[in-house]
Amino acid sequence: MRTIAIGDIHGCAKALRTLLERIEPQPDDTLIFLGDYVDRGPDSRDVIEQILELSTRCQVIALRGNHEIMLMGVMLGGLSPDLWLACGGQATVSSYGGAIDKMPVSHRKFLSELTSFHETDDAIFVHANYLADTPMDQQAEQHMFWEHLGVVPPPHQSGKRVFVGHTPQPSGNILDHGHLVCLDTCCFGGLWLTAMDIHSGDIWQTDFHGHERRQRWRELARAIGKWSRKTYGKLTSSPSKPAP
Repeated sequence: MRTIAIGDIHGCAKALRTLLERIEPQPDDTLIFLGDYVDRGPDSRDVIEQILELSTRCQVIALRGNHEIMLMGVMLGGLSPDLWLACGGQATVSSYGGAIDKMPVSHRKFLSELTSFHETDDAIFVHANYLADTPMDQQAEQHMFWEHLGVVPPPHQSGKRVFVGHTPQPSGNILDHGHLVCLDTCCFGGLWLTAMDIHSGDIWQTDFHGHERRQRWRELARAIGKWSRKTYGKLTSSPSKPAP
């Protein structure tokens, strides 16, 4: 049973398809999507379709991102489309045949039922950011959906590890501060879509065209790290003579 977090997709349907093929989700796995399924990339419609299909095969938890907030604001009539279109919304319109009112009912339902955050016994999942001294159910929307990681916040008061997206990493690599992990590795910008098994540390990455990023060097580094910790533990636990 795995818990796998997936960063911002932004319409990169080919990247998502290959990523899911490599993960090979099992019925007892939980896949947690960190939001921003739509806009910028070419096929937001197919991204949502893939997630809906995936939910029939394993446990899926889909968080709300700021781009879904903008899209729903336009669809419900409370937000001018200008801001959304300027932030990549035109690509989403195109993926639905040139008119957002062509969106299937199942897709509208998916967008309306997204959750703000998800919390387990040892981890928190939220789209953008958090206030360290505030319970998750009391966080302001500005922090959860809009605020980038200009300054990395301290550990959350719960002591749980926090997984976020939203802040694109120009290196294409995960930002890992131990207590905070950012999985937005800028797929729409020509880099990678990232998934991470939060317990094993296994990582999968695919690009805009659906090509996989080979992680052999990461696996080697992880194996060396495990060997080093094991060896260090034996050395420190064995009796030694006092220094002269």
